[in-house]
Amino acid sequence: QVQLVESGGGSVQAGGSLRLSCAATGYTTSSRWSSRCMGWFRQAPGKERERVATIDNVSYTNYADSVKGRFTISRDNAKNTLYLQMNSLKPEDSAMYSCAVGGYCSGGSCNEGCMGRWGQGTQVTVSS
Repeated sequence: QVQLVESGGGSVQAGGSLRLSCAATGYTTSSRWSSRCMGWFRQAPGKERERVATIDNVSYTNYADSVKGRFTISRDNAKNTLYLQMNSLKPEDSAMYSCAVGGYCSGGSCNEGCMGRWGQGTQVTVSS
């Protein structure tokens, strides 16, 4: 059974950094973790879920304008793990962050519509 488990969230002051991890279990060689589109999404109270960053099978990345230059998404296919390095954090970055893994979408098609499995989320709180 496929599971996604996020870690690395917490509370930090504005300007600080956090590194989120998303460890996947249950993917076999035949299910081709390395070929899948995946990403990070966030949802703050009272707001809709928004895409933070996505990465496809050739490591093409796409970021929300609000995090460009501050956040970096990466993947380690050998460890079936997805990462999100978050620097220069702002209070408006506070949200529940969830990772997601999708199908074999690439480029601009690697977006929320391609995602099929979601983690439970990890809370990020940035104080001013």
